[in-house]
Amino acid sequence: MTVSKTKTSFYRRLYVAWLIDSGSATSVPALMAATGMPRRTAQDTLAALADLDIDCTFEQDDGERHNAGHYAIRDWGAIDKGWIERNLKHIRSVLDYP
Repeated sequence: MTVSKTKTSFYRRLYVAWLIDSGSATSVPALMAATGMPRRTAQDTLAALADLDIDCTFEQDDGERHNAGHYAIRDWGAIDKGWIERNLKHIRSVLDYP
């Protein structure tokens, strides 16, 4: 099955947002570990969430310095988080993620 770059990019963004929102992976290193994607891809995907009107913010941990903190989804915009949850197996399969 051949999947377009547009679809894989869309699914990657949805999956990263879901990982953050579910608490499964809330930092770049955690996203890399959960998906196997390179650091730059994880960073670019985080930056691209705004293109889908997904409000993802970095929250600095209290008393910490040097970007110690985590990402959080504040608003899903027009995206139905329930659809992602119902289709996780398919999304992982298309992206070839564990």
